[in-house]
Amino acid sequence: WGVAGFMLFMLFIIGELAYKSKAGKRGTFVLFFVLAFGMVGFIVKTIIQKFWGQ
Repeated sequence: WGVAGFMLFMLFIIGELAYKSKAGKRGTFVLFFVLAFGMVGFIVKTIIQKFWGQ
């Protein structure tokens, strides 16, 4: 739960960043898409490693 909790906290930080910068709908989407994309890559990497047994 440690890494998942940290990822949720990072999503909260991204949302707070979008709110404080008054990014608007498009800006908020871009922030979430770009900054959360790294977390998605980390999750995909973990899944691939489990399937390929490394």
